[in-house]
Amino acid sequence: MSEALPTHHLTADRLVELDWELIPYTPYPAHMHMALDEVLLERVIAGARGPTVRFWEWSEPALVIGSHQSVRNEVDVAAARDLGFVITRRMSGGGTMLCEPGRTITYSLYVPATIVSGLSFRQSYAALDAWAVGSFAALGVPATYREINDIISPRGKIAGAAQARRRGFVLHHTTIAHAMDPSLLPKLIRMGRDRVSERGVRSADKEVSPLSWFTSMDCAGVASHMAGSFASDFHARGGEVASDELEAAHDLVRTKYATTGWINRLP
Repeated sequence: MSEALPTHHLTADRLVELDWELIPYTPYPAHMHMALDEVLLERVIAGARGPTVRFWEWSEPALVIGSHQSVRNEVDVAAARDLGFVITRRMSGGGTMLCEPGRTITYSLYVPATIVSGLSFRQSYAALDAWAVGSFAALGVPATYREINDIISPRGKIAGAAQARRRGFVLHHTTIAHAMDPSLLPKLIRMGRDRVSERGVRSADKEVSPLSWFTSMDCAGVASHMAGSFASDFHARGGEVASDELEAAHDLVRTKYATTGWINRLP
C-alpha cells in the first residue's frame, strides 16, 4: 500500500496536464455504447480529438461481456431474453457486467499510454480510477480500491474497470452499480455453473455493494456529481460526440457490435 499514494499522485499530475474534453451523461442503446468506445478511441489515436472522458447513461438493460469471454459460458440466454436484457460484447477484457437504466453509470477515459508509463497494469487501473474513489468519498461513500480492478466498500464491489490498449493509447472504462437487485445476478450470469465451452474467461463471483446503500442521490445526480469532480480535478471542458463520430458508431453497430458473429464469437 505504501507505493499506491505516490503512483496515484504521479498519474493525477499527468492527467491534469492534458486538455480534456468531457462528454456528459448521455443515453444510448447498449451496442451503440460499445461502438462509441471504439470510435472515440480511434479518433484520439488519430489526433482528431484530444483526451476525452465520456459518461454513459444506459437506455436499455444489458449484459456486457468481455472480449475474451464466451456468451454460452457467461450468460443464461433464455433468462436474458425473458427479462429483456440485450447481450453485447465490448472491446476490452474482464468479466460480465449487468447494466440497467437509472441504476448503472459507466465512464470511459481515452488517453495516451504515456499517462500510465512506468506503471504495471495493476497500478494503472487504480491510478485511473483514483479520482472516482475521491468523488465517491465526497458523497460519504466509504470507497476504496481493490486490485486488480474494483472500487469497493466494506460491504462489497461498487464498480469494476476494464481496459483496451491500442497503438500507444488506452481505453479505460469503469461500470458502477448505483442500484441493483442482487437476485438478478444468479438468474442472468452463469457464475458458479458448469462450463458449456472450454474457451473463454469466466466472471468472478463477488458481492455487489451499490452506491444507493450509502447515498440518497439518484443515478443521474451521482453521474452529474462525478462529472463535476472530474472537471474540477482536471480542468475538463464540456464537449459532445460529433455528428461524424455518431455516424461512424452507427455504422459499427450495423457491421460489428449488433452482429451475432461478434456477440457470439469464441475468444
